[in-house]
Amino acid sequence: MNIRCIIVDDEPLALNKLKRYILKYPFLELVASCHNVETARRALESGEVDLIFIDINMPDVNGLEFIRTLENPPMVVFVTAYPEYAAESYKVNALDYLLKPFGIEEFNRVSEKIFSHWQLIQNQNNSSSSTEECVRYLKCDHRFLRVECDDIRYIEGQSEYLKIHLVSDNPFLTHMTFRQITDSFPDNFIQIHRSYVVNMRHVVSVERTMVILDDGIRLPVSSSRRNFLMKYIAI
Repeated sequence: MNIRCIIVDDEPLALNKLKRYILKYPFLELVASCHNVETARRALESGEVDLIFIDINMPDVNGLEFIRTLENPPMVVFVTAYPEYAAESYKVNALDYLLKPFGIEEFNRVSEKIFSHWQLIQNQNNSSSSTEECVRYLKCDHRFLRVECDDIRYIEGQSEYLKIHLVSDNPFLTHMTFRQITDSFPDNFIQIHRSYVVNMRHVVSVERTMVILDDGIRLPVSSSRRNFLMKYIAI
């Protein structure tokens, strides 16, 4: 599932730049480009929108005031040439803001924040329904890879990175922490050791000091993690 977003900006150059940047990110789906807030309102009413990039200083209606009129606004990233608006943007629970003129580095910073917040929302929604498809987008170099949770066999800590071991493909490195994994992944992802998180759906045997996976890999279980693992098995 992608993050459906719209752009609202009366400046064609800024609008086109945002279009180009959004197309670089596979988890962002541009559904409308709007030159004014009335067009934006129609886009919001016509379909589900997860995110809005909106200029603050527009001739018809101030972007801040427009967001205040929305009963259930999506995630908001303000775009402005005036840094004094930054503090005001957070008063309407904006996720972040882009200060014009911005480049791809600034957009990348904001996109990572967008993705993290959206993933948190998705995880909260998914926790109420175990039948929903579990998909995560994990950062690998300068892109995000779409990974199905069931395709992850186990996760290995390597210094500042995590190595994601897959069933269907070669492993890859992602710049995340184990805390982010355990907070954002389903309950069947259990940290069994300071260096390992395992997907219990791929565990075929649990022994006193190790688990055995469905490909024969043996991973150690630390004494401090054993009780938590056994409680999971007993559920």
